[in-house]
Parts: sequence; structure tokens; C-alpha cells
Amino acid sequence: MSANTAERQVATGREVRREFLATNLGVISISVVFVVLFAYFSFASDAFLTTDNLVNVLRQVAPTVIVAVGMTFVITTGQIDLSVGSIVGLSAAALGLFAESGNPLLALLSTLAVAVAIGLANGAITALGRVQSFIVTLAALTAVRGVALLITDGYSTPITSSVLLPLGQGSLAGIYTPTWLAVVTVVVGWYVFNHTRFGRYVTAVGSNDESLRRAGVDIRRIQIAVLALTGVLAGLAGVITAARLGSGSSNSGTMFELEVITAVVLGGTSLMGGRGSIIGSAMGALTLGVINNGLVLSRVDVYWVPITQGLILIVAIFLNSKLFGRIVGTRG
Repeated sequence: MSANTAERQVATGREVRREFLATNLGVISISVVFVVLFAYFSFASDAFLTTDNLVNVLRQVAPTVIVAVGMTFVITTGQIDLSVGSIVGLSAAALGLFAESGNPLLALLSTLAVAVAIGLANGAITALGRVQSFIVTLAALTAVRGVALLITDGYSTPITSSVLLPLGQGSLAGIYTPTWLAVVTVVVGWYVFNHTRFGRYVTAVGSNDESLRRAGVDIRRIQIAVLALTGVLAGLAGVITAARLGSGSSNSGTMFELEVITAVVLGGTSLMGGRGSIIGSAMGALTLGVINNGLVLSRVDVYWVPITQGLILIVAIFLNSKLFGRIVGTRG
């Protein structure tokens, strides 16, 4: 083997490792953080590393995981959806009201239809009206929450349906139904994001939408589709929340958008678009769940939980823009 051939092989090996690191850095870093925090809280609290507690943590983070999957698609296209928390609240309230009709299946479908309609409206105004998604969904955050309060007068509506309650309280093989729904969402989302034409278009819209447009792809449809996706997944999260609590409350999902965006950014999805990770977002949501649960079991003041989330978001954005950007730049 000649010296030049050996050098080329070494250079190729370095490029492969650099490519792997740049592609998977988000998942690797959040996995390390998750393991460290999991180990720490296991020693800090005797109640943390118990089957009942861990199963409950998985159920509690399920809505965040589900919506984080949709948010990954949105942020990868270079957009953002601030209305997901309000959609959760409206969906929870709507499910309670629709369930009073006595037809649980119709109530479920109607609730999801309302959620996807909001997502489609967000997408249409953003893509067709050429208004920034930040502005559109910020307005929807306020308006949708207002509708939820209006239709319920601020009161919760009890849900007693034996068909709907298992969506939040049922279990299979010792694992709660919301967790199973989250797992299915992650698997389907991962496949669509990584192995379908739509997923490739989503990444292309965020990285170079002009090239995609010149290739004959209507990027407006992609932008509308991803916002509709977050809408329906937020609706599902609202259904799960209402079913778990046994009542539909318009106050459900308050500040939920912060938790979802934090999870997605922690997982390595770029706020500038063009790079995303479904697995990373799921790991980010799990990490936030472990932090929240661990702090409570460690008897830390409950008011530190949102403070911690805010600090984590700041650090995640800094690392996202500086460290990840430097590595990708080096790769290029």
C-alpha cells in the first residue's frame, strides 16, 4: 500500500467520523446528559429509582414527546409554533364538551379536527400570506386560549366516558397508554423524517428552500403540512391530558410550548432550520421529565422547576448556535 493511499484512507476515516459526529452530536450529547442526571437523582432520592415512579415519569412526559415530534418537523423547516400549549388547552376543554354528547368516538374525532384546523390555519396564513410563523402562532397562542376560556367559562368539564379515560389512564404490559402512544408517534415520526421524500423536503426547506423551489417543489405545502402536524399532535396531547385528569380544562398546557421547544432544541434540532432529530427531541423531553421529577423528589422548591427549564433553554440555544454550528461548519 502506497503512502498516498494510506493518507487518503486516514483522511476518509476522519471525514466519516466527523460526518457521524456532526449528524448525531445532538443525540449523543443529550443522551450523556440524560444518563448523568438519571444517575444523580437515583442517588439523591430513594423514591426516584422505583418502578412506579419511572412508569409515572414516562406517562407524564408522553404529551411533550408527542408534540416534540411535530415541533421537530416545524423547526427543521425554519419555522416555529408557539400555539401548541393553547391548542392543548382548547383540545382538553373541547373533549370534555364534546363528550357530553354521549358519543366518545365522535368527541375524539371532533377534538382532533379542531386541532388540525388550527394548525392548517397557522400554516395557511404563514405560507400563503407570507407572514412569519413566529407572529402567526404567537397570535394564535392568545386567541386559541381565549376561545378555550370562552367556551368553558374557565371551568373544567368532567369526563366519565369509559372509552376516553383509558387514553390517559389505561395501561398495557404495565406501561400506561400515553407512553405507548408516544412510542408509536416517535417511531412513525422517525421513519417519515428520515426515510421518506416528505422528510427530505422538510430538511431541504430549512437548509435551502430556493433550490427546492427551483426543483419544482411547492414549499408552501410543506410549510402548511408541518404546522398542521403540530396542530393535530397538540390535539392528541390535549386529549391525553384530559383523559388522564378525568376532566377537560382550558388551563391545560399553560407554558407547554416552552417545554416542547426546549426539548427539541436540547435534542440537537437547529433553530435556524435544516437540521433535526426525532430521537434527539424525544430524549430531550425525557431529560426534562427526569429533571422535573428529580427536583420534586429531592424536595427542591417547586418554583425552581420553570426557572431550571428557562436556564436549560438558554444553554441549549447557546450550544445549538455555537458548538453545533462550528462542527457543521468544520464538516463543510
